[in-house]
Amino acid sequence: MLRLALVAALMLAPAETSVPLHAGGRVTADGRFGWPGVYFEGRFKGTAVTVSVEADTDLLAVLIDGVERAVLEKPGKVQRRFDGLADGEHVIRVEKLTETQRGYSRMIGVTTNGTPLAPPVHARQVEFIGDSHSVGYGDTATTRDCTPEKVHDTTNTQLAFGPLLAKKWDDEYRVIAFSGRGVVRNYAGGSPGETLPVLYPRAIPGEAAPAVRDGWKPQLIVINLGTNDFSTPVHAGEAWKDAAALHADYHAKYVAFVRQLQAANPSARFLLMGAPAFIADVRAVAAATGTTPVAVPPLEFTACNFHPSLKDQQQMADLVEQAARTLK
Repeated sequence: MLRLALVAALMLAPAETSVPLHAGGRVTADGRFGWPGVYFEGRFKGTAVTVSVEADTDLLAVLIDGVERAVLEKPGKVQRRFDGLADGEHVIRVEKLTETQRGYSRMIGVTTNGTPLAPPVHARQVEFIGDSHSVGYGDTATTRDCTPEKVHDTTNTQLAFGPLLAKKWDDEYRVIAFSGRGVVRNYAGGSPGETLPVLYPRAIPGEAAPAVRDGWKPQLIVINLGTNDFSTPVHAGEAWKDAAALHADYHAKYVAFVRQLQAANPSARFLLMGAPAFIADVRAVAAATGTTPVAVPPLEFTACNFHPSLKDQQQMADLVEQAARTLK
């Protein structure tokens, strides 16, 4: 997995030493990241630690020993020092909360006044592929009525079902998800040709450059795609003459996508999630690919723009955990 020691000389805090970081999620060699749910972990022994990041629109949470110490809100290029810690070993963690469909943020580095230690190690890797439900779109909102700004500020991918479950398992995780995208059709037919399987290979979702193979070999891959394919009716000018043609194309392209992932990850087990409106399609894809379907029951959808609430996210995490227990 990618380990970073990216602190530029000019950004080093006085008399502090760089802490090696483990990057969770897709991160480029120069520390840039755009997919949701990215996080960085490091360990050190000392009484102070400095986080240096560059972020345009993202909200980044800083946790020390599992306790949130700050949320950096669209900080630009910034250093933030945390001192007064007990003299001993600590874990520093920086988490991306928000979704970035264009642009990126960058981890510059972490330094300490003490002794850097090797970053945490996780025995298993799990990947979550999906749309806004996997992103955690507006999941902390207490109302369905949200402006784009409110959606941005109330999205917390770390509280979506994937990271919730991975943290419970103490697994390393990646979230490769993009709001509004489907397998063959995006929400309301928008952005034709830029579906999630098309975006999936990218290092950063808004850029065409592919991710570099970095040894990522998840033992479990959870896919939740189909809501945007079917939530709005096909309209004139789209690629499908009717709903039947859309369903047939979804089946064919989804099977191909899963088989591509299986070829790249031959030891992985797969769970394919589906809501009531398209679970029959998901079951057919699962049968064709030897994977396991997971039926998601009706949810309360009380978060932004009728998206899953924190309660819904926990319910989906529980469902996936139950399904994972059945896998051999």
